[in-house]
Amino acid sequence: MFSIFPIKGTISDINGFYCDGISAGLRNNGSLDMGFIYSDTLCDIESIFTLNKFQAAPLKHYQLYPSNFKTNFVLINSKNANALTGQQGIDNINTLFNSLNYQVTNPIMSSTGVIGNQLPMDKLINGANSFDLSAKNGENLSKAIMTTDAYPKKCFYEVTLEDGSSFKIGAVAKGAGMINPNLATMLCFICTDAAIPKEDMKELLEVNSHTTFNAISVDGDTSTNDTVMLLSNKKSNTYDKTAFAEALRLVMHDMAMLMVADGEGAKKAVAFEVNNAASVEEAQIAAKALSNSLLVKTALFGEDPNFGRIASTIGASRVTCDENTLIISYNDVIVYNKGELCFTEETELKAGKVLENESFKIICDLGVGTSSFTAWGCDLGYEYVKINADYRT
Repeated sequence: MFSIFPIKGTISDINGFYCDGISAGLRNNGSLDMGFIYSDTLCDIESIFTLNKFQAAPLKHYQLYPSNFKTNFVLINSKNANALTGQQGIDNINTLFNSLNYQVTNPIMSSTGVIGNQLPMDKLINGANSFDLSAKNGENLSKAIMTTDAYPKKCFYEVTLEDGSSFKIGAVAKGAGMINPNLATMLCFICTDAAIPKEDMKELLEVNSHTTFNAISVDGDTSTNDTVMLLSNKKSNTYDKTAFAEALRLVMHDMAMLMVADGEGAKKAVAFEVNNAASVEEAQIAAKALSNSLLVKTALFGEDPNFGRIASTIGASRVTCDENTLIISYNDVIVYNKGELCFTEETELKAGKVLENESFKIICDLGVGTSSFTAWGCDLGYEYVKINADYRT
């Protein structure tokens, strides 16, 4: 048995971890734009990266380390993605780390922002050398890594085992647009003092990403820098695999839901629940098709319970389905039931009221099997176009 408690705090409240965010002048408005995570002991680390074929220089730099390397330092910058920058992009990372006026081991860089520009090296070197590695300011870090995010994203949990021992786990992340299953335009840094074995880290990251980061969509795009990192300094000397797996799932779910809710102008976070599909794979295909559909997203924005867009998207996904077994509902309001049109004036009004909420479910029972999957998405409106039309300015 174990207990998991969400508590107020950030990754800087985990024993041995330090972090901060500063203004290095990368942004024109002087806001925070560069940060770090530091551990006073070496950490095991595992990561999962974007499936985009054009991985950014920080991801390539990371993958030059041997598979079992340890680290105690992550440097993060916003405004510049250091992507499509060739060998110079990797060389610039090495130049930056060789210019530090303090000692760190196997340093890691992570970047987010505009693609196709070389790093402003003078600003980054000056900024990195102004870091105070004794700082514990998770709030500043969460703000420094933002791009189009409307708000910082962070969470923190304490896990207590049956024998009274405990460990902590928390995360800081950014992500609001270019979000699509197979990660997102997101950075997520998960830190823990749990004594998790190295071999469990990758396994649990991948298992939990399947139903969290790989189940969300804002706009159907996948970026070049998408990264999830798990760092463990093991200082608690405490571990239970079942408890850790659940705590990690909660952390990753929290971060994923915050990203969907912050989908560049989004007003609604929606769960697309597909039930009784022919297989888990087909349930995933249908649910993700719904979360990605631009027609569905714009209907959500207009608060229009147009179930025809739901049905046509499922059909277009080419999964096993039949209009005589299909049931569609908005929360508990059934609008289509196994070939019967339930869309009366009264039903449409009730369904429309559901769509006025900030969060709700669209439930699709395919009636052809026993498998289920839930994907999450959001609406898409005028603000999304405005944000992305002006992104480089």
